Amino acid sequence: MFSKLKFMMPRSLYGRAALILIVPVVTIQLVVSVAFIQRHFERVTQQMTEGVTIELGYLLTQINKAPDEATAHARLTEIAAAMAFETEFPTSKTGEGDVRDAIDLSGKVVIETLREAVPGLRWVALLSSPRRVEMLIETARGPLWLAVDRGRLSASNPHQLLVLMILTSVLMTLIAYGFLRNQLRPITKLAEAAAAFGKGHNLRYKPRGALEVRAAGKAFLDMRARIERQIEQRTMMLSGISHDLRTPLTRLRLGLSMLPEDEETAALLGDVADMQRLIDGFLSFARGDALEEAELTNPRELISRVVDNAVRAGQAVALGGMGDAAEAGAEVLLRPAAVTRALENLIGNGTRFGSHVRVGFALNGRNLRIVVEDDGPGIPPALRDEAMTPFTRLDAARDPNRGGGVGLGLAITQDIAHSHGGKLLLSQSEDMGGLRAEFVIAC
Repeated sequence: MFSKLKFMMPRSLYGRAALILIVPVVTIQLVVSVAFIQRHFERVTQQMTEGVTIELGYLLTQINKAPDEATAHARLTEIAAAMAFETEFPTSKTGEGDVRDAIDLSGKVVIETLREAVPGLRWVALLSSPRRVEMLIETARGPLWLAVDRGRLSASNPHQLLVLMILTSVLMTLIAYGFLRNQLRPITKLAEAAAAFGKGHNLRYKPRGALEVRAAGKAFLDMRARIERQIEQRTMMLSGISHDLRTPLTRLRLGLSMLPEDEETAALLGDVADMQRLIDGFLSFARGDALEEAELTNPRELISRVVDNAVRAGQAVALGGMGDAAEAGAEVLLRPAAVTRALENLIGNGTRFGSHVRVGFALNGRNLRIVVEDDGPGIPPALRDEAMTPFTRLDAARDPNRGGGVGLGLAITQDIAHSHGGKLLLSQSEDMGGLRAEFVIAC
């Protein structure tokens, strides 16, 4: 039961705050309605009706004690005029059963009190237009029809208090929600800024709201500045390392190329090329394009450009599903250089271990999904998580004849997906039989 109630509860901060605000107000309204309106007004109605029944009792006594009908009629006329009763005696009106509107809450008390105190009462009709009470009473001289103003039997307009209470509660709820919204908005802005920073965007944010929210916002800004400073320092350091390492490697390659060509020289040149490739892989993974600014990019054009470059490089790559006409012109906020590198890594893996690669994409309101499939041996399900771990090379990748890398291609791709608020999913291609890599970007 509690799990069902929890499932029905709102999940947003605004919804939960509104629930906390509204539930006590509604509860107070119900308690006041039951304890005050029902009990108080019913008791007042009973007392007012009992006062009228005393007058009715006196009137009926005078009619029943009259020696003849003329005397009874004269006494009725005199007393009815003094008590503001409208009468018809004797009357030809008939009827059975009491009449009361369903929404007339105090009418039930009026009828019950009249029946207990007025002898010979045949029926009671509580009319809303005109607002009065009509009765048919049996007397010793014949039936008496009598009408009296409803205001003498029950409290007038008891619903006004309820309406006033509801309107006041609605007004105060709106005012309270306005104040509450001003307190919740800084939290929402902080969450948006944190989510954007996680995707590589830098939204402008200024701490506002209560002291606790301001403290959290200031801590976030300090953290963001510290991370950006560390990324900048790391990039500068890697640039220096890259320059310092590439220069001696270039001199070494140049010196080896000037030596006579033999098997030993070729092997040394191969070692230098491997060192260059390892350094490029390490630097590429460490850099991660974190400082590149995100921009609106057409994913169809970006994917087509990457595939065209791969085809010109002699790789067997083809375009697959590229979305409908509506998706053709759509743009997504991303870092094009980083996404291009991720696709090149996936295409390179596919062509290294397979003979054909297919690239496609799908775009919905929340995600951009780029799918790269090949007809290679794929990766067993038990090893897919391990394959995305940095510096991890599977058995097939260790084979130098297959062009094995340094175990950073999928790790770099996964890191780029995470920097865009997405993820990298590995599975088996249904029609090609090889690896299916799904590169997801949050829009």
